[in-house]
Amino acid sequence: MTKNKKINVQGVAITFYERENNDYISLTDIARYKEVEHTDAIIQNWLRNRNTVELLGFWEILYNPNFKPLEFEGFRKQAGLNSFVLTPKRWIEATNAIGIVSKAGRYGGTFAHKDIAMEFASWISIEFKLYVIKEFQRLKEEENSRLKLEWNLQRTLAKVNYHIHTDAIKENLIPKEVTKKQMQYIYADEADLLNIALFGITAKEWRDTHPNKEGNIRDEATLEQLVVLSNLESINALLIRQGLSQAERLLELNKTAITQMKTLIAHQVKLIR
Repeated sequence: MTKNKKINVQGVAITFYERENNDYISLTDIARYKEVEHTDAIIQNWLRNRNTVELLGFWEILYNPNFKPLEFEGFRKQAGLNSFVLTPKRWIEATNAIGIVSKAGRYGGTFAHKDIAMEFASWISIEFKLYVIKEFQRLKEEENSRLKLEWNLQRTLAKVNYHIHTDAIKENLIPKEVTKKQMQYIYADEADLLNIALFGITAKEWRDTHPNKEGNIRDEATLEQLVVLSNLESINALLIRQGLSQAERLLELNKTAITQMKTLIAHQVKLIR
């Protein structure tokens, strides 16, 4: 389960979480701005509105290929009638909706995709919605800045280890009196050793399968892969100085890459739980 996050808007703590690169915001928390008690009743009153039903249905048609439009039309015809009652659970189960999520437990409640949540906030209070947008954007900008800093830090670390790596190649693998062109061949050969150990393919093989990409295989690497790549460069430099053959080094580097990637991924899974 993705870890919940919170923003504070005019004294109201609003929970949200990320699922498949989409932010889902707590309607239950937003409803507390209007009334601390009976938040479920406030959400149900909103759902009874014909405009709300149309908003939910058209959103699902745009983004949910498994949505059931016939059930949506049934709700749409009933919406606005005095006898019409609609709960989040009923909407989700009947239409196979993904825009609204009902979560049980201590940190549960009714959540909705940010597009829908902002419309609910408008229904509660236009002024409150603007404050929600402002605070939400502020938090996302802070997160993006932090991720960019982490990325740049790893890129810098990778560059430092790259120089350690190339120095080891120059000192131990490059014969004396070679041309610059010959040196480039050896450097490229060792770079591909790391590419194969981590990515499973050479730089050329990656370019051949990604002809429309402007960068290289390492430009497309994830943060975790960059961390492992940085470590592999240091390890390879050590193995070169120990006199291991390229084949022996490839086996060791590949084992290390597998172990470290498993560890990093497992750690990321723990963080989001």
